[in-house]
Amino acid sequence: MKIRILCTLLLAMLLASCGEYNKILKSRDAELKYEYAKKYFDQKKYGRTITLLDEILSAYTGSSKEQEILYLLAQSYFYDKDYTTATQYYTRYYNKFPKGEFTELARFNSAYGLYLDSPDARLDQTSTYKGIQEFQNFLEYFPQSEKAPEAQDLMFKLQEKLAYKEFLAARLYYNLGLYNRENYYESCVVTAREALKSYPFSEFTEEFQILIVRARFEQAVYSVEEKKPVRYRELMDEHFNYKNMFPNGKYTKESERYYRAALKALGQEVDDATNEAVQQELKK
Repeated sequence: MKIRILCTLLLAMLLASCGEYNKILKSRDAELKYEYAKKYFDQKKYGRTITLLDEILSAYTGSSKEQEILYLLAQSYFYDKDYTTATQYYTRYYNKFPKGEFTELARFNSAYGLYLDSPDARLDQTSTYKGIQEFQNFLEYFPQSEKAPEAQDLMFKLQEKLAYKEFLAARLYYNLGLYNRENYYESCVVTAREALKSYPFSEFTEEFQILIVRARFEQAVYSVEEKKPVRYRELMDEHFNYKNMFPNGKYTKESERYYRAALKALGQEVDDATNEAVQQELKK
């Protein structure tokens, strides 16, 4: 019985609320809609806020209230998780009011919305690139902001996602190898090298370099005889690059094996203790 009464009361309140909202929608009083838009925003009814503010924005263009309306629209879309539209309104706001009351927050939230909208690394990263640019702009305009450390951290996370995407591509090329008579090992090397240049502080730098070493080894093994000496020397160069970059790297032993295999293939001396390991490596 109590549940039925409660449901009836809730339904009555809902109908009253809808009736009030419909009356506001039909009103031609822009000021009334403006006040109710703020009321609905405070009540977290962002869809209603958006509808009302969209209707009256043009009426307040050029007025003192335009700033707040634009910012509330952006905030409403943001809280409604429509980050793409929110960013459009934030951008519109700070471009029109570069020294406005909400400009700092608009610039930050514009970037933060794109951060939240950034998809899995395997998908298109357009919003990720835009987010990085927005964070860079924010830090340029507000380097002393309280939100500057957070902006730097979030920007780094977006960059790390792009680095991971490149790692997945390089690893895929390596796994494809010489599939269908294509030399995907070279594609692996090119992709990994570009990633090292673009993301030198990424946690994937060691992964990129060892992929280059592995790809060079495979290229040498499967090359025609006249090209093998050049390929093995390229492998040796990449081995030393790895050692210089990561003196205590987790793939050091693996890289050393490739290096010793190269020495053996080139007819250079290698200590007897490693001969068996080298031979096994060459047979793979």
